[in-house]
Amino acid sequence: MSDIPCGIEEIKLENDAEFMADPYPSFAAWRQAGPVHKGTTPDGSPIWLVTRYKDIKAALSDPRLSLDKNNSKGGYIGFQLPPMLDANLLNMDAPDHTRIRRIVSKAFTKRRVDGLRPRVEELAHGLLDALAPGGEADLVEAFAVPLPIAVIGELLGVETKDAERFRSRASVLIAPAQAGPAEARQAIKDIAVFFAELVAAKRAAPAGDDLLSLLIAMRDVEDRLSEEEMVSLAFLILWAGYEATVHLLGNAMFTLLCHPDTLAMLRESPELIPAAVEEVLRFAPSTPFSIRRFAAEDVTIGGVLIPAGETVLLGLASAARDEEVFTDPDGFSLAEAENGHLAFGHGAHYCLGAPLARLEAQVALEILLSRCRDLAPARPLDSLVWQASWRQRGLTELPVTLTVAPTVAPTVAPTVAPRSP
Repeated sequence: MSDIPCGIEEIKLENDAEFMADPYPSFAAWRQAGPVHKGTTPDGSPIWLVTRYKDIKAALSDPRLSLDKNNSKGGYIGFQLPPMLDANLLNMDAPDHTRIRRIVSKAFTKRRVDGLRPRVEELAHGLLDALAPGGEADLVEAFAVPLPIAVIGELLGVETKDAERFRSRASVLIAPAQAGPAEARQAIKDIAVFFAELVAAKRAAPAGDDLLSLLIAMRDVEDRLSEEEMVSLAFLILWAGYEATVHLLGNAMFTLLCHPDTLAMLRESPELIPAAVEEVLRFAPSTPFSIRRFAAEDVTIGGVLIPAGETVLLGLASAARDEEVFTDPDGFSLAEAENGHLAFGHGAHYCLGAPLARLEAQVALEILLSRCRDLAPARPLDSLVWQASWRQRGLTELPVTLTVAPTVAPTVAPTVAPRSP
């Protein structure tokens, strides 16, 4: 057993766009040097970074690694949220986590997600219809950003009259680096007020089949969420389901443009698109690292002792390229799609929104590839700029040339319009 890993200097995670353009050589070096390393996040918080698939998968389901910040010894700074929003599933352990997850799972079922497919298809068609029939477009701005926020608005029951207010507050979350700290804090406060008003309105007049209305309609006392729990849940759906899905869509389109043979194959065999989405989740995940965890007691991972109270980050994107697990870790191949990526986590905290993210990605690729037969990059792909964020890996833009074929079915405009430039 080793108390301190050796063979590599302390890892300093930074909000570095150049690093995020290709972080995988660094991940490989970290894996080779050892399973666990000391490091810091950009705000100076000390961490232990786990790099290898086997250890990461085990850690994801280890109850000794807590999400409750009360188990931190005080060295973790992290992103600060108002108390009403901070009390969410990403900051909870059992039994509170178990209770809320059980309640939400009753309403947020796979059947309900599958039922959203026609509406997601309408929204995706509508976004393509809004593009010029031929020419150049930014697929991040015009497609990857507006689709998830429109779907989240539908899921939560945001009314059309409130859609622009919802979008404008949420847009700051997709690119916080472009907003100053004061603007980001104010946007989060505004989102909290928006969701509190939304929950109150739905509780006063519970109607409709959106997720919040279904949760409010539950009559059993033990199946009820408090006002604060409802607001924090709505925020979590936005927080976890917006930016990560935007970058999943952008990374999927970028990856296929980098692999034109696979893109052509998917056009001819669209039934392979679900497998392609799974491979994108492995090959180019939008979330490089897990949510932070805290050692509730002394924990040994990969032979390294992590003292109680210290912060642990799990390198999900590093696990996805682990040579001990994947046949061709640095290659993009649909044959790797069955090998168990960890993009949505594992264990009790497995992402509740995974079916919805998969649905959005599958529908987006199906419609984009079927209607844009001549899709091509408008600039060299290696010249594109990635967001300067260690938390999410995604492009700032994806300019393409394309000709949009007419849709064969009537479409509707998205509930939430694209963000302003």
